[in-house]
Amino acid sequence: MEETSLNQKLIEDPVLDPEKQKKALEYAGIRRRLGFLDTGITLILLLILVFAGVSKWFAGLFNWPEIATAVVFFLVVIAGHEVMTSPLSYYRGFTLPHRYGISIQKLKSWLGDLAKGGAIGIVLGSAAVAVVYAFLLYFPEIWWLLAWVLMLAVSILMSIIAPVFLVPLFYKVKPLPDSELKTRLEKLAQKAGAKVHGIFVLEFSSKETSANAALMGLGRTRRIVISDTLIQQYSTPEIEMVTAHEIGHHMDRDIFRMFIVQSSVSLVVLKILDVVLKTTVTPLGFSGIGDPAALPWLVLLFGALLTLTSPLTNGYTRHLESQADGYALGLTEDSRAFINAMTRLVNQNLGVARPPRWEEVLFYDHPSYYNRIEQARKFEKGR
Repeated sequence: MEETSLNQKLIEDPVLDPEKQKKALEYAGIRRRLGFLDTGITLILLLILVFAGVSKWFAGLFNWPEIATAVVFFLVVIAGHEVMTSPLSYYRGFTLPHRYGISIQKLKSWLGDLAKGGAIGIVLGSAAVAVVYAFLLYFPEIWWLLAWVLMLAVSILMSIIAPVFLVPLFYKVKPLPDSELKTRLEKLAQKAGAKVHGIFVLEFSSKETSANAALMGLGRTRRIVISDTLIQQYSTPEIEMVTAHEIGHHMDRDIFRMFIVQSSVSLVVLKILDVVLKTTVTPLGFSGIGDPAALPWLVLLFGALLTLTSPLTNGYTRHLESQADGYALGLTEDSRAFINAMTRLVNQNLGVARPPRWEEVLFYDHPSYYNRIEQARKFEKGR
């Protein structure tokens, strides 16, 4: 009965909700301002550490090896930053999503996720600081190249283990049960010739009201994941369309292509960082690039360079997303299901349908709603 109702359910074609668009603009604007505030606090903290002599004073408190001092300094700075920004984190991560109906997560669960994410960040961050400082001290001429190789290795490892070990820390994950929907999605993958190792369901409904899908993993861990909210609230053709989009990423090897672009950008960023770091450490009073007191300066420069290059990587990601949309339209030949799914998603997730062009270029890693709908209409005309 459940399979039949799923296959036969009829949902009226959605329309863009003007009230939700008003809320979406408010929500996006508040989040953007809070993001700028958080960045400003971080920037001020790092500048004080560097230019007020605090970092040199703190590093001088320890008669330890440089690597150990750098790791301790990193942990103290992270702890101080978290204390300073904790009210902002609570408001942005818990209060605001509840106010706008995006989140239904209980405070205890939210704090648990925050603790798990923080623990992972501290472990990985401490290890990264230790290894990078070893490179700075013992291989000062090529430390940036070694750091780049380390970034590639960690990125590949995280991509492999994320769907198996990391995602289940925050959401319950289970294979899509046998059903008419599973049969149709498997046939869709067969039609595309896609070798995806399973379709899985993420339990979004226990924490949030949004819906989403993604292609995750590498090699044997590569899989399509769909939120349970998508399965519960969307028609079968719409779910097929969203799945076809993810299959498009798989068939076009978008994970690999994005990896190549991000790796190339990271290599350039690290080389520029090496040049600037070696030029500025002595005038700033540091003993060298391996001085633990220079850690805040290194972090500030690296963050600034990543910020400057993010529009480039975001632009390429938007390009890949647009290609995946085109693939999905060609595979399903159902532009109406595409338009319906995009409309329902932007309503449900409080997405801004038509952001200012400058904002889309600088911050968006997906095309805007209107650009995606325009692509679907052009596809229909082309047919």
